[in-house]
Amino acid sequence: MAVSYKDLGLTNTKEMFAKAVEGGYAVPAYNFNNLEQMQAILQACVETKSPVILQVSSGARKYANATLLRNMARGAVEYVKELGCEIPIVLHLDHGDTFELCKDCIDNGFSSVMIDGSHHSYEENVALTKQVVEYAHAHGVSVEGELGVLAGVEDDVVAEESTYTRPEEVEDFVKRTGVDSLAISIGTSHGAHKFTPEQCTKNEDGVLVPPPLKFDILEEIEKRIPGFPIVLHGSSSVPMDQVEVINANGGDLKAAVGIPEDQLRKAASSAVCKINIDSDGRLAMTAAIRKTMNDNPAEFDPRKYLGPARDSLKELYKHKNENVLGSAGKA
Repeated sequence: MAVSYKDLGLTNTKEMFAKAVEGGYAVPAYNFNNLEQMQAILQACVETKSPVILQVSSGARKYANATLLRNMARGAVEYVKELGCEIPIVLHLDHGDTFELCKDCIDNGFSSVMIDGSHHSYEENVALTKQVVEYAHAHGVSVEGELGVLAGVEDDVVAEESTYTRPEEVEDFVKRTGVDSLAISIGTSHGAHKFTPEQCTKNEDGVLVPPPLKFDILEEIEKRIPGFPIVLHGSSSVPMDQVEVINANGGDLKAAVGIPEDQLRKAASSAVCKINIDSDGRLAMTAAIRKTMNDNPAEFDPRKYLGPARDSLKELYKHKNENVLGSAGKA
């Protein structure tokens, strides 16, 4: 039996994105797989009074179970009431790659889905996205499409090379598919190793500096579809302090490089109204867990290391909302 997102107390992205475009900020889209991640996301967004998109990848659905995730989203709506601020919450499928997966999520209470047909030919991408849009809109669900390919590895998403979005295609794609938002490729990528050392320069402190995002492509896209909601995937900044904690406590993250936060802030002040962040959260949790286990090798209570990991994740996301995305106070 199908479940509507409205029955779960969720919202779709339509009004949320319209406000973000108008207000010059981006809504945080944070991935979760378990209880501690969800608690951290909701606590951070309530404390900063930010709207939020709870993202679930196909890998997360396999890991955590679709029924449990749906009911966690239902619980999230009640939890934020207990925390004292009823922020708008979207439950979103991240990188859906088939109509069947998107349909199953819509039928199971998701209020937004992404159909990523970027690995297909342009015409096949159009046809697949249109098919998902027609089903989703019949149920009041928002749809995110994608043009261009992001390099990197994250969950089930793997691409060795990136292909920048072609601005000349966006008008046709949006018009023919009826999609509600569009993920574009302007130099971000998935995972914690977004660039090779050879692609970067070094600053005076010897820190690797990645190449800048292609804001000229973003500006051209804005001209062609003014006011249309744009999405950036693969937008973790890979904080070096977290990487250093991981490596100091038994980790082995070599040459991990992310997107500078000042570039994300610049993007968020434009038509980019949704920014996806996942790897930064993984780094923050892993750093806290490694340090706790290293400092207390006799500890075996999961709450004693997952609790600090949750708290670290919350502080990271509060920082993102306040200083990077500009979403604080916009709930």
